Formats: sequence, structure tokens, C-alpha cells
Amino acid sequence: MTELQEHAVHTERAGHASPERIIQLGLAFWGSKTLLSAVELGVFAQLSQGQRDGEELAATLGLHPRSWRDFFDALVALGMLERENGTYRNTPETDLFLDPAKPSYIGGILEMANARLYAFWGSLTDGLRTGELQNEARHGGDFFADLHKDPERLKQFLHAMTGLSAGAHAAIAAKFDWGRYRAFTDVGCAEGGLPVTIALAHDHLTGAGFDLPSAQPHFEDYVRSFGLEDRLTFHGGNFFEDELPASDVITMGHILHDWNVDQKRQLLAKVYDTLPDGGALIVFEALIDDDRRENAFGLLMSLNMLIETPGGFDYTGADCQSWMRDAGFRETYVQHLAGPDSMVVGIK
Repeated sequence: MTELQEHAVHTERAGHASPERIIQLGLAFWGSKTLLSAVELGVFAQLSQGQRDGEELAATLGLHPRSWRDFFDALVALGMLERENGTYRNTPETDLFLDPAKPSYIGGILEMANARLYAFWGSLTDGLRTGELQNEARHGGDFFADLHKDPERLKQFLHAMTGLSAGAHAAIAAKFDWGRYRAFTDVGCAEGGLPVTIALAHDHLTGAGFDLPSAQPHFEDYVRSFGLEDRLTFHGGNFFEDELPASDVITMGHILHDWNVDQKRQLLAKVYDTLPDGGALIVFEALIDDDRRENAFGLLMSLNMLIETPGGFDYTGADCQSWMRDAGFRETYVQHLAGPDSMVVGIK
């Protein structure tokens, strides 16, 4: 068979195959950076005050006459803005989640992605070849240590974590059988989004948040805003070094993936030792599906752990169940929560 004939056969077998998905994925950073720049520039904050003429909005944001029309219309095409008769407004989603004045604001995580992760992901190839993290630590810095030294930045970051996990929090409050228990602790509680959600849904429960001491004022402010200070308390400490509060249920959200497998096992064993017989551990993450084919977000999050941590990685529900059983938990199960997030429950 000649080279021309082979090409003809290959083309016929390809049928209606198109490179569109390949191109869209390869250039997906175009859309991502357009959104991140819009957050950085304050597009959605400006439009939270009402719809604006494009030229007026561009002048307010300091945009060049050459750039603003394509920029705003790209955001329209991406579903981030709406346009009518030359005026622009937020969509219902961007108005709710990207207005910094609203408690539902999740832009803090996007601000971090823009300021840090976007550049660090440019070194993904180096990370894949070396297995080494690619963030500030390559040059002696420590983003998270610096973050906890700046109360305002920390507040914004912790609040972004609450917005990002709100769906998972609501699902945990609704799907887990809380009626059997009286007290719970959220380990790595940030500002207290999960404890507040659980406490609001279940009047009989008292709870605690456990995190680094710098999170305490933000936790207490958030809890107080819901009038739950009599039922939710904060405990400061390092979960590797300090004792965890005694509880019937311990939750850990987006915590285990920060650590290597030995550290994961260490934390699970510590929780097991803390719980009473019949107590429960709830671990929730963007769990990778067991066949490792479907939850792209979970797999990409694991690559993000390669970028951000010395040994962290995301894992499947089956992986976590195996670690829990090795720690001594007699019963485990996996349940989907919301979006890419699922929980693994272990019963002592």
C-alpha cells in the first residue's frame, strides 16, 4: 500500500472526526486568563452597581480603546457578561459569586489563581519531570505562611474557601445521618463554613472548628454573624502535633490531598484514636473516580498539589476507604456531594 493509499484509509476511518476539542482544550487558557483579568480589573465589581455603557466602563477601568470591545464581548461569549444595546451587565452567576460586596463572593480563589497559580502552572512540565513543587518554595518563599501573617488577605482567602465549598457543605448537612450524634469537629475549618452549615441544619448539634490559631478571629466573626457562638467554638493548633477535640464526628475537607501517603495515614490514624466507638469520620474532596477516567477536576487538582506541595496528591474513594480500613474503621462508604466533590465516611 502506498503512502497516499494509507492516508486515504486513515481519513476514511476517522470519519467525521474533528480537531475542535483538541484545539479548545489546548487554548483553554485564553478564556481562563480573560476571566482572571476581568476579576483583577474589577469588571464584575463595577457592574454590580448596575449596567454600564461599554465605553464608559472601559474608561472607568482604564482600558485602552483598542482592547475593551473585544475584551467585554469575549466575556459575553464566555457566558460571564450579558450585553444589550451596547451596555453590559453581570450574569446572575457573576452577580452572585463575583461581586466582592456579597457574602457569596468566591473571587478570592480566582485572584489567587491569577496572581500565583497561572504562572506556576507554566512550569508544570518541570514538575512532571522532577516531581518537585513549582510555587514560591522553589525560591525560598512560603505563600501559605505569608498568608497567615496578613489578616486581611487571610480573611479574603478563607471566605473564598467557604464559597467554593458551599455546595458540598450543604450536601454533607443533608445527606449524612446526623441524628445519631451530638458533637462534631471540622479539622481545617477555615472560617467555619461547614460547621455553620451543619449547625443551622441540625439544632441538636454542638460543634468545633480546628485550625491554625491565625484563623480564630475569622472563624469567630463568621460564626457570630449567624448567632451560633453558643454552639460553635474554635480550637487552635497543628493537627499533626496537637490533640484534636473529642467529638462524635470529625470532618476533614480538602485536607488530606495536601499530604503524602504516610502523612495521610498518620492523620487518619489520629482521627481514629480520637473518635469513640461508633464515631464517624467524613473526608471530602474532589475525589477521583475509581476508574480514573471521568472526574477531570479531581485529576487536575492532583496536578495542582504537585505544583503546590512537596508530596500531596488527590485520590480515589477506593484509595481512601483502603486507608481508613487500615486505620481500623470497621465500615466505610463513598457518597457524591455536589459538583466534583464526594465524601468518604468511616465508622469506628
